[in-house]
Formats: sequence, structure tokens, C-alpha cells
Amino acid sequence: MKQRITLKKIAKEFGVSISTVSKALKDSHEISEETRGRIKAFADFYNYKPNSLALQLRSQKTKVIGVIIPEIVHHFFSTVIDGIERYAIEKGYNVMVCLSNESYEKEVSNFNLLTNGSVDGLIVSIARETQENQQFKHYEGLIKDDFPLVLFDRINDDLNCDKVIIDDIGGAYKATNHLIEIGSKRIALLTTQDFITVGSLRKEGYLYALKSNGIEVDESLIYKIDDNQNLYDQIEKVINVPNPPDAILAVNEIYAANALICAKERGLVIPTDIAIIGFTSGLISEFTSPPLSCIVQHGYLMGQQAAELLINRIEHTGPKEFQKEVISPNLKIRKSTLLDH
Repeated sequence: MKQRITLKKIAKEFGVSISTVSKALKDSHEISEETRGRIKAFADFYNYKPNSLALQLRSQKTKVIGVIIPEIVHHFFSTVIDGIERYAIEKGYNVMVCLSNESYEKEVSNFNLLTNGSVDGLIVSIARETQENQQFKHYEGLIKDDFPLVLFDRINDDLNCDKVIIDDIGGAYKATNHLIEIGSKRIALLTTQDFITVGSLRKEGYLYALKSNGIEVDESLIYKIDDNQNLYDQIEKVINVPNPPDAILAVNEIYAANALICAKERGLVIPTDIAIIGFTSGLISEFTSPPLSCIVQHGYLMGQQAAELLINRIEHTGPKEFQKEVISPNLKIRKSTLLDH
């Protein structure tokens, strides 16, 4: 096995200073081409690697960014992580991912763990319990300390930091308008509790589409799902009624898939009797029977943009003003809303 080589050993081998070796390895023109070539060849032969810990101590940077997400089961969050990691690696950063499991206390614990010198900045989607209780002191503390922070998907507009979201209102408007175009009259909305920002915004887009098309809003068709209760039982009550809706917009693909199962078990034909569309184009939507139409949220792009904003903030290369990037979603039509004429 070849010996572990250091700058000091290379300097001793060539009878030069450590500074000269460092400059040669960085291809500095202060060092002659011949000396650079000999030092670099020697370093390559002994597989020289810079001492990353020493570099971090000198720069006070870990070259690691932290990511906190509410849950991992949703395809959307996994695609966001993929986008973050790809961009971060290109820029020489590693990524550390933590789950809040929708818990305020777990989120605070993750904050304390990651911001205690472990990472250079944070990318976060706010936990459900944090939004419900409106407890944001841990965010405000980071912002006060000028710690680099980017919020994505679930955000709070009162927090003064960079943010990346999709156009939730526009996405829900597109989905509802599509259901109206295929002839749906009684469109139910399966949404979250109001304190979840994305659900509230998607409800706004749904209502806007109904009003724009002259359809009276029926509050009895708006169902706020409690994620702490049995999901299937709640959605079954939407469909297993004497006069079920002829279409459903669900604010995520888990709700949409459960609605599809409930409708089929009741004997309804999809989309003839009831059309269903959800948010997120994940594997669940793609492989249900029939496949679910959906609003594509572009999670990978969201992750890339969040990582770019954060690294720019860490390296002080972006604009001083905080940015709010809004990604436009698009409609993907599959057989759950594709009527045969």
C-alpha cells in the first residue's frame, strides 16, 4: 500500500515550501511549468487528497447543506431531494437529510442538530404541526443570526428568507378547469386543513375556476381531510353517498389514489361516472388502474432552485434581496379523466 502523502512530505521531497506545493497543485502560474508538472505527477502517483477537515476549519465552512422534509413517502419530496443533491454535488457540497415526521418538536430538534456547526445552510419544508400551531421561533432565530435558509413548498410568507414554491393556485385552476371541460358539474375537492398552506392555496384555485366558469360553489363538496384520522374512511364518506360527485380534485396523489379505490369499490366507472385528478405525478398516479391524471409539480426543478438559492446565499454570490421563485406546474392527462367520445 502506498504511504499517505501530505503537503509537508511533498515539500520535503522537492526541497520547496509547503506554499509552493499548494500553489503548484492549484496550477498557479507563479510556479514554473516544469515544477508544477513534477509536483502534480508525484501527488497523483501517491493519490494525494487535500485534508478536507483542515480546509473547512480554515474557511469555517462544512461544505454540507441540511434538508428537513415533513415525510419521505410522497414521491414529490424524493424528487426534490434528488434535485437538491444533484445541484449541490456539482457545486462541491454534500447533503444531509432529516425528517420532521410532521412534528414541531422533531423539526426543532433537527434545527438544533444541523445548525450546531454541522451544515452551512438549511432547506426546509415546514412540518404540519408547526404550521398548525404557528410556532416559528426556531426559524426566526436562524434569520436573526443571518443563517442561510431556504423554504420550499410549504412556506410562511412572514419569514424573511429565500423561498421556492409552485403556483398552487394556478395548478388547481388548471385541474378544475380540465374537469369542467370534460363536462363535470359537481366537482368535489379533497383538501387539507386550512393551516397547511399548499392545501389552502389549491382550494383558492379550485374556487376561482368554478366562479370563472359560472358554477355555483357548493360548500358541501369541499372536504377537509384530517391526516391524523383514517384517510380511507374519510374519503369513503365523500363517495359512498346517494348523490356522489361526478369529479374529484385531490390536493395530493395519496388522496387521489384513495378516492380511486373507493369509487371502484362502490362500482363506479372511472372516468364515466366519476373523474379523478390529483397533484404530483408519482409512481402511484402512474400505476393505478386507470392511471391518474395529475398536476405535475416539477419537484426536481424545485430542488435545484432551492439548492442554487441556498448556495448563492452561503457563498454571497446572489442578490442581497431575498428571492421567491414560483414554478409553473402543468397538467398531465391520463385515463382517470380521459373520456371516450
